[in-house]
Amino acid sequence: MAVEERDRRLWSRDFGLFFLSRAVARLGDTMLPVALAGGLLQQGHSTTSVGVAMAVPTVSWAVLVVFAGVIADRVDPRRLMIGADLVRLVSQSCAAGLFLSGRVALWQIVVIGLVNGGAAAVFQPGVAGTVRQLSSDTQRGNGAIRTVEAVMSLAGPTAAGLLVAVASAGSVFAVHAGTYAASALCLWAMRLPGRTARPEKRAGESGTARSATGSMRQGLAEGWRAVRVRPWLWGVLALWSFFALTARGPTAPLVATEMVQRHGVTDYGLVNSALGCGTVAGGLLAMRLRPVFPLRAGAVGVGLFAVLPFVVGSGLPVPAIAAGAAVGGLGIAFWGVMWATSIQTQVPHEVVNRVYAYDIAGSIAFLPVGEALAGPAAELFGRRSMLLAGAVCTVAVSAALLAVPSIRRLRRIDGRG
Repeated sequence: MAVEERDRRLWSRDFGLFFLSRAVARLGDTMLPVALAGGLLQQGHSTTSVGVAMAVPTVSWAVLVVFAGVIADRVDPRRLMIGADLVRLVSQSCAAGLFLSGRVALWQIVVIGLVNGGAAAVFQPGVAGTVRQLSSDTQRGNGAIRTVEAVMSLAGPTAAGLLVAVASAGSVFAVHAGTYAASALCLWAMRLPGRTARPEKRAGESGTARSATGSMRQGLAEGWRAVRVRPWLWGVLALWSFFALTARGPTAPLVATEMVQRHGVTDYGLVNSALGCGTVAGGLLAMRLRPVFPLRAGAVGVGLFAVLPFVVGSGLPVPAIAAGAAVGGLGIAFWGVMWATSIQTQVPHEVVNRVYAYDIAGSIAFLPVGEALAGPAAELFGRRSMLLAGAVCTVAVSAALLAVPSIRRLRRIDGRG
């Protein structure tokens, strides 16, 4: 009966709309890499051009997300998210038109990528506060979102490949634009509870929102102060940066290269599917398990990710690698829910979007660096050696998370916090 009551509270009308919004948006986002690579290569562009086109949105996102976090703490995040979806609806419609016309210049895709990355930066910080406001059970809300995003990550590339094969890359971009339209409609129909600490206009101020440089600087400083005074928070950010640089970043390209060259594309696809299934399982597990010390339990999940680079680096057969990928996906997804829930329930509502933005920036800043260094390092030391080193670094990060008292002893707070 208690479980049924929790389900009823979680699956409110508004949370259901937000859940649907995230599902359709993730479906479109995971279709994009296939369409981008296939479309550019069909147009005669090089692999380098594909890499540039894929990297540009991430760079734009990383640069702007912290500033977007300040705005999200001052403005209704629902409006920001709707606006970001509408901007991406227009930009991806333009991309669809370019690819359908058969005349695509790299600079055009770069500009569209910059716009998309900026819109994603505006959208993302509001996610933390929205889950917290819509669900009385923040952990289960995060678990549900993580699970559906993992499912869509499995379906998206397959759907995109079929569309490219039977139609064209331009059709995938058109569908992608449509997912943003659907997401914006869901968010428009959704209603958020009143914000508890939203800055209001003071007597004597004009109706224009404060946008002076000093105001933005103050907002950034307040967000960083909220990180700095919480040792568990900045401790995780520091360790996660090291993890992204030494293990999480290099693992993806190293596993891809090792699997494709030694086992073939089909087996690599199987391993990716196993990773996705493990991620789904991790999200579902996080909806059920409610550890008293969430980051302690999450640190164990981080350690499980080491299984993936270890099995590939050890040269094990494909079934063992697929099983290792599933374990790694489960562990990293479980950590993600524990971590997101800790931020959303432990950090005051008036600064949570800024803190979440700093977390995003710190999490993704070192990923492309790790990915870029993976190739040269593998040439020097060998792919398998680098994968085994990544497994060791993952275990070291897990142990460090457990060793830091403020991380290990952080107790869960139920509800919205």
